Amino acid sequence: MDLFTVLIILILLFVIFYIASRSLVVIEPYEQGLQIRLGQYVGRMNPGLRLIIPFLTSVTKLDLRTTVMEVPKQEVITKDNSPTNVDAIVYIKVIDPEKAYFEVANYRLATVALAQTTLRGIIGDMELDEVLYNRDVINTKLRDILDRETDQWGVKVERVEIKEVDPIEAVKNAMTEQTAAERARRAAILRADGEKRSAILKAEGLRQSMILEAEGERQSKVLRAEGERLSRILQAQGEAQGLRILSVGAAPLDRKAITVLSLDALKTMAGGQATKIIFPFEVSELIRQGAKFLGAKDETAEEAAGRPVMDDSILGVIPKPETVDAILKEIQDAVPKVTEDELKDTSKRRLPLDKEKDDLVPDPAGN
Repeated sequence: MDLFTVLIILILLFVIFYIASRSLVVIEPYEQGLQIRLGQYVGRMNPGLRLIIPFLTSVTKLDLRTTVMEVPKQEVITKDNSPTNVDAIVYIKVIDPEKAYFEVANYRLATVALAQTTLRGIIGDMELDEVLYNRDVINTKLRDILDRETDQWGVKVERVEIKEVDPIEAVKNAMTEQTAAERARRAAILRADGEKRSAILKAEGLRQSMILEAEGERQSKVLRAEGERLSRILQAQGEAQGLRILSVGAAPLDRKAITVLSLDALKTMAGGQATKIIFPFEVSELIRQGAKFLGAKDETAEEAAGRPVMDDSILGVIPKPETVDAILKEIQDAVPKVTEDELKDTSKRRLPLDKEKDDLVPDPAGN
């Protein structure tokens, strides 16, 4: 076999291998193939090894997995004329390969461009504060619009997320000054409310102190008056008992003996160096005895029996020590006692003005 024959055989083998390779197509599990033969759409090709007519049929593969596409950052002017840089991320999935290939030239590029223009329109209708605090609303609205518009391309928008909202430097400086002013306002409100509450508590404490002081003074006067009354009663009853005992002890003495003793007492007192002479209260009896010696008529037994006799009832009921202690204990128990916890109760009261304070202080979100 000459060299020319070998070369021809090699060329034929290469041609056969090339034609066989163009006749076989491998479709991956996550792909879908579209057959186009001589400019006419034939149909889909499912995953696996597929045989086609070489050189007459072309196969286009489309990825059916969820694709993540990034919306480039762009400057958007909000409703309150605040320039802001915004970007986003879009998650899409091809659900109709024929529409995704035949209805749009490049569904990825078309979806990103549509997301840019839609995002610019949504943020343009909102103020900067709404953009910063209502990202979920923007995400939901942007996803609904994109999903509705890309449905004719056979593409489903599964999710949209605002990646970053970055105001320009001038807007950031203004926001910083606004935040500082808001914090200063809150601090001033809290300080004024604290001073007001302190003054109220101080006045309440002073009023409570004056009430307790007046109550204590009243109780002290009552106890002092009650003690003086009991003291006078006991002293008067003691003097009455002493006089009664003295009268009982002097009853057996002879009247003449009492007269002699009285005269001796006068003699002793007169013999002293004092410049004053004191007459005892028995001087009337002494004069009466002297008058009797001179012949005056004495009182008869019938006349003496006719005089009223005083019994022990005039002394009244003499209280025992146990009775006095019981009266004092009853007075002490009647006095209300104020504990330390009751004095501190003023600081624990919920003042009606506390609710006004809660209404004045805004929430941390600044709403």
